[in-house]
Amino acid sequence: MIVGSVKEIKDSEYRVGLTPNAVNEYRLNGNTVIIEKGAGIGAGFSDEEYVRFGAIIKESAKEVWDAVDMMVKVKEPLPSEYKYFREGLIIYTFLHLAADEALTKAMLESKVTGIAYETISEDGKTLPCLRPMSEAAGRLSVLEGVKYLQKPFGGRGLLLSGLPGVKRARVMIIGAGVVGMNALKMAVGLEARVTILDVDLNKLVEIDSLYGSKVTTLYSSEANIRETIKTQDLVIGAVLIPGAKAPKLIKREYYQTMRPGSVIVDVAIDQGGSTEVSKPTTHLNPVFQVDGITHYCVANMPGAVALTTTEALNNATLKYGLKIARGKAKALDDLAIRRGVNTYNGYITNKEVARAFDLEYFDILDITKTRR
Repeated sequence: MIVGSVKEIKDSEYRVGLTPNAVNEYRLNGNTVIIEKGAGIGAGFSDEEYVRFGAIIKESAKEVWDAVDMMVKVKEPLPSEYKYFREGLIIYTFLHLAADEALTKAMLESKVTGIAYETISEDGKTLPCLRPMSEAAGRLSVLEGVKYLQKPFGGRGLLLSGLPGVKRARVMIIGAGVVGMNALKMAVGLEARVTILDVDLNKLVEIDSLYGSKVTTLYSSEANIRETIKTQDLVIGAVLIPGAKAPKLIKREYYQTMRPGSVIVDVAIDQGGSTEVSKPTTHLNPVFQVDGITHYCVANMPGAVALTTTEALNNATLKYGLKIARGKAKALDDLAIRRGVNTYNGYITNKEVARAFDLEYFDILDITKTRR
């Protein structure tokens, strides 16, 4: 295949879909690789590095989009990129379609094959391509929350760890998946008073065994969220239902009882957000306030640490990308990749995306049997 990557155009997105090392691997497997000029600069990779590993550099994004069989990105295509969609093109990236009806419609109309990092799964449970970005977002959620608890940033003027003779700040984490566990690690390390909620009792047992009295574990019910949130300084929304819209677990009515100046970091914003008022923000304008509560809803949090996260993302996505590049039919024989296919030949092939827009879902197996 001809494989390519372009410069990300999402606000303050510095990551890039392919590292020079990944380019080398694609080429060693018989593929041609095209990179837009300057695509890797934000993540610390020069055009010269790409050329050294055999990439062809093109001046414009259009030249790359027009030439490739498979586009490898980081973030979902934006409206200005829809014009490049065409039948037969494979887009391999984070898509988050359940929260983006316009993108879903554009991909269906153009018959683009959309393979989403966030739904690739070997076992139907773990998400290997999403995991490193979830790890980064979880850790960053606490660091960003710490910042916006400070008075110059609109917070209550709290130090998470407190000081001798002064209470530590309270942190509430909703969801004990990869994001939640990494947020927990950071919050405990910074000596906050941490409560974590989840519906998986086995996960709560695991946390109790790991952290003991350092962490309070609670079953994630509406009553427990409503009561616990009253006393919290930092709340982290970390719930994920693969491929689906995030549940609105944090109700606006709760804000009346919350501490003014407290902070909500909504890591679920890519999938629509976990509060009733969440809306995507950017690294340049990361927060907004509702009823005295600060909301941090940056949709590409890991982009702030682009070198680390680009390398981590490529480590996770490369092996699947190489399989896809062997040919679409062969790739769809791989169950993990098939779970990653969200759109194919004008069909929605992910149940959660179909449910989000009340559209018909088509099983990828049935479609490929007749359309190979």
